[in-house]
Amino acid sequence: MLEIRIHGRGGQGAVIASKVLASALFMEGKWVQSFPAFGVERRGAPVTAFLRADDEPILLRCQIYHPDHLMILDPTLIEAVNVTDGLKENGLILINTEKSPAHFMGLGPFRIATVDASNIAVRHHLGTAEHPIVNTAILGAYAKASGIVSLDAVVKAIAESVPLGAEDNMAAAREAFERVTLPAERHAVADLAE
Repeated sequence: MLEIRIHGRGGQGAVIASKVLASALFMEGKWVQSFPAFGVERRGAPVTAFLRADDEPILLRCQIYHPDHLMILDPTLIEAVNVTDGLKENGLILINTEKSPAHFMGLGPFRIATVDASNIAVRHHLGTAEHPIVNTAILGAYAKASGIVSLDAVVKAIAESVPLGAEDNMAAAREAFERVTLPAERHAVADLAE
């Protein structure tokens, strides 16, 4: 079973990202489950969304404590919240940032990919410069970084799930797919340090 945790702030689209990704994975034949966790403070407050995907029906009904993958929609959460708590060794972390994956190597034994989803979202009129809505851009990047879902399925799920501005959201996903910086092999980094 694949387990994914999405960390963001209210208004960035973490909850919708989990629903759209669940739809895309379902289109590709997976059983899926997605659900959010947030408090009463929504705009700007930390939000977590969870997603499971498997080839068989999913019977678990609890939060995800040991995810395989993380998506970080707001890089300030890395220092504010222990986002890597429970992440499996060699797990994938996709971070919305203009920085390279090498900048985040201190997070632990993980594969790190980065994409500037905020600027991509702004270019496609998704939110404002102060509050970009990065969910569809991060999903396009995730399709490439993870390899577990196709960009075509993500785009189709966006078309079905995002009735207003679907074209801009699909364009953001496609651009992020092309612009994501993929993780370097950790052993190659270790070899250079020796």
